[in-house]
Amino acid sequence: MTTTTAAIRTAVRVEGIVQGVGFRPFVYGLATRLGLGGLVGNDADGVFAEIEGDPAAVARFLVLLERESPPLARIDKVTTRDVAPAGSVAFAIAASPAGGRSRRALVSADTATCADCLAELADPGDRRYGYPFINCTNCGPRFTIVTDVPYDRAATTMAGFEMCPSCAAEYHDPADRRFHAQPTCCRACGPRLRLETSDGTPVPGPAGSGPIAAAAALLRAGQVLAVKGLGGYHLAADAGSAPAAAALRQRKHREDKPFAVMVADIAAARRLCEVSGTAADLLASARRPIVLLPRRAAGADGPPAVAPAVAPGNRQLGVMLPYTPLHHLLLRELAAPMILTSGNVSDEPIAFADADARQRLAGIADAVLGHDRAIHIRTDDSVVRVFRGGAAVLRRSRGYVPEPLPVPVTFARPVLACGAELKSTFCLGARGHAFLSHHIGDLENAETLRSFTEGVEHFRRLFDIEPQVIAHDLHPDYLSTAHAARLAALSGAELAGVQHHHAHIASCLADNGETGPVIGVAFDGTGYGPDGTIWGGEFLIADLAGYRRAAHLEPVPMPGGAAAIRQPWRMAASYLAAAYPAGSGPAGLTVRARNERAWGTIAAMAERGINAPLTSSAGRLFDAVAALLGVRDAISYEGQAAIELEQLADPAEPGCYRAAAGGGEPLRIAAADLVRAAADDLSAGVSAPVIAARFHNGVAALIEETCVTLRDRCGLDTVALSGGVFQNLLLADRVVRALARRGFRVLTHRRVPCNDGGISLGQAVIAASRAPGPAAG
Repeated sequence: MTTTTAAIRTAVRVEGIVQGVGFRPFVYGLATRLGLGGLVGNDADGVFAEIEGDPAAVARFLVLLERESPPLARIDKVTTRDVAPAGSVAFAIAASPAGGRSRRALVSADTATCADCLAELADPGDRRYGYPFINCTNCGPRFTIVTDVPYDRAATTMAGFEMCPSCAAEYHDPADRRFHAQPTCCRACGPRLRLETSDGTPVPGPAGSGPIAAAAALLRAGQVLAVKGLGGYHLAADAGSAPAAAALRQRKHREDKPFAVMVADIAAARRLCEVSGTAADLLASARRPIVLLPRRAAGADGPPAVAPAVAPGNRQLGVMLPYTPLHHLLLRELAAPMILTSGNVSDEPIAFADADARQRLAGIADAVLGHDRAIHIRTDDSVVRVFRGGAAVLRRSRGYVPEPLPVPVTFARPVLACGAELKSTFCLGARGHAFLSHHIGDLENAETLRSFTEGVEHFRRLFDIEPQVIAHDLHPDYLSTAHAARLAALSGAELAGVQHHHAHIASCLADNGETGPVIGVAFDGTGYGPDGTIWGGEFLIADLAGYRRAAHLEPVPMPGGAAAIRQPWRMAASYLAAAYPAGSGPAGLTVRARNERAWGTIAAMAERGINAPLTSSAGRLFDAVAALLGVRDAISYEGQAAIELEQLADPAEPGCYRAAAGGGEPLRIAAADLVRAAADDLSAGVSAPVIAARFHNGVAALIEETCVTLRDRCGLDTVALSGGVFQNLLLADRVVRALARRGFRVLTHRRVPCNDGGISLGQAVIAASRAPGPAAG
């Protein structure tokens, strides 16, 4: 006797990034494969489905729904409920409810070309062979081409490209991987590539060649090329050509900051750098960030030449793999690594609009490899590194944004957090999501501020968030603070001031899904203190709602204010005065000799407090030691002296300088002790690499000892590390190891930057954690 199991019907709700990523055809194919009936569709909150059939097959469907979901999908939540069977034996894709996809549906980040599209790109028999804009539901442009919501072709910069019959047939076929792929196109109906001079004159290539072969020929000839990418224009040059790298530096006004290099594949990356398994996974991931990698030492058969001017004096190299079909085709033709850096003059935002790019890059690029698909929102490349076996994001942008971050708070009221001044980002919080923006840059000019304000409006519209609380840094002169005040005045939203270093620690907590309290170590260059001094070497007892200052580096004067940031030798003068109150320290210090003409004036400014604000900044401490050791008296980019001091340090040196601490709360740490020890060693003939290492070890030791003292006082055994100083791998690794040996649980940043790029996330979760009412300092 045969028993037939009665069919059941289950309603399924899937939330997350599940629209515009091939989720409906995936559900369609999965249900069909399992012999199930029912339907699937999009609505305001994500994807809904009703699955009917054998109970075992329905159960299998629910398991595979999450296990085999499309590459670009991110499932946040799946809920199910039983409904009455309807006798469905076939499966269908239902029409979206009236109004289509709503603004609550999440938009995918831009994603690197998938393996299926690359196979078509390289297949002479495929109709998209060699087509530089190939894409499908699993890859291609998303965030950078979306103009509005709902996310349909009409609301992207592909709206003006009418699909040909072949592309339209794929677009409407649920069994095709280009079903509802909004940017889908081909050579007959899609964007077209062009190579031209800045005034629009076509650049001819070798006889019979197209724009890509002509562009590669220009690169091989040592010329600089502007290349239109996903989120803006890049500047490209042959990475092995010293004259090309030098020309790019000179034209871009980028004296020392390293350039990134794009290589064809992992094997090419390994010829240049040491590539761990984690690093290889990051390089080849769909996000395709720039990955900072240790450079290989040149041996007898040393790595292929990369011009010294690419990353002068740096032990690391920023490497990325191609992430658009255009990049793949160009690298295949060039057959060599190429420099690929943001298309701008230093300190300006990346160029993304065609006319603006031609004008701004005319004096830099010899030719422009562009196309007629517009970029709606500029987005720089993301930057990551490997830290203690995992990924740590240093710049969160293309490939990551606008994916929301889960946070350990609920936004009872929508929040806009305006971030800080350097490495600017903003963050919108609503319901259970925090939408951290792409990297915008330093808010130092009108164009960057315009990019910031336009980005805020785009996110507000894209995610249908109208802020009721606007969080900002306490610094009264930040442009982000002024913008927050303007928005609040226009909208009636509540203003919430957030202390800079509290925001750093809150960002680290949110990054780790925790609420505190913790011992927070916030070490950076600059942050406005409520006492009117410049903070930056802080130990806070903090949770998301509040903090108290438990310890800090002893403040010293910053002679000339911001000028001391640009000229680290001024901080050396200030710290030497603190280290040797009875005199100027050992005779013969070269930092004084190099700056003898102005030394007395600067020392007097520091002593009398004339235009010399007090600072506890750890960043300025690193600057002082860098200048003392002759590393850098003046900088050309933010953090340069500290970065080069790290490069100088001998990682094998075990010696350690010590800093005394005293007082009640806050505990005051005499960082000048480290400078005195370094100066004494220098005078005694100890080598600079050894001194730099002992200094790093000394900073790690003072952090360790201070955390132990604070644990004894408050009972907390979790430490959160944040601030741009912890981008220093040598220091960060030593601090984490030392704290772990002492029994601490240590939280570090992974998904968001430890630098000021993570400040806006910290501001947002602090604002969400506070009770409604006046902002606290």
